[in-house]
Amino acid sequence: MTYTSILTETRGRVGIVQLNRPQAMNAFNLTLLGEVFDAMEAFDKDEAIGAIVVTGNEKAFAAGADIKEMADASYVQMVVEERVKVWDRIRGIRKPVIAAVSGWALGGGCEFVLSCDMIVASESARFGQPEITIGIIPGAGGTQRLTRLVGKHLAMEMVLNNRTLTAQEAQHFGLVNRIVPVDGYLDAAVAFAEEVASRAPIAVRMAKDAINAAFETTLTEGLAVEKRNFYPLFATEDQKEGMQAFIEKRKPNWKGK
Repeated sequence: MTYTSILTETRGRVGIVQLNRPQAMNAFNLTLLGEVFDAMEAFDKDEAIGAIVVTGNEKAFAAGADIKEMADASYVQMVVEERVKVWDRIRGIRKPVIAAVSGWALGGGCEFVLSCDMIVASESARFGQPEITIGIIPGAGGTQRLTRLVGKHLAMEMVLNNRTLTAQEAQHFGLVNRIVPVDGYLDAAVAFAEEVASRAPIAVRMAKDAINAAFETTLTEGLAVEKRNFYPLFATEDQKEGMQAFIEKRKPNWKGK
């Protein structure tokens, strides 16, 4: 598929999607968003891919939404066009998604990162939800995912008072898995993704589904999801291979079956 606003590549079992609107600091317009999700869904369907990395460039992951595209929009237009509905597509990605973040991840950029499963940040990464400074609020999950991750009081400060978090602060508050030097941050994220992609594919998907359920269910309901995902794994060839490899003290050969 030919894209105009992103670049894609594969490294081993890792699919990489790179936002490529450097002239606009990778600000999300509808074209960019559509292409990002198209590429992610294509990698999700590719059996040769075990994990997906989404990144920008050293200066910015994404500096938010394209304000020029929304500045003159009316309430009715926003509702009819459902401008933020496209963001729901990321929830349909079953394989692990790792965000590789350097520089600014603001507004929609931060919301996209929060929607990913894991985050590798360069030392220069900055996270924020500055929508309040232009008279709106986050509309693609920022008030919800951010609050669940960092708690009410910090989320209030970030959304109401435009506080940004450094990479170190983000890690402290549980937003970031690891911090790496700017030089080579994407390589570090891909190496991380390769580790994840080396695991049993069906088990990885089941685990991702169960963990995500913890954010949307009660404990009782979440435990039911966990059991529902746990038992079927004993019908897979990978479960038999994994346990036999453990007994035989060798590396398992996963088949994704």
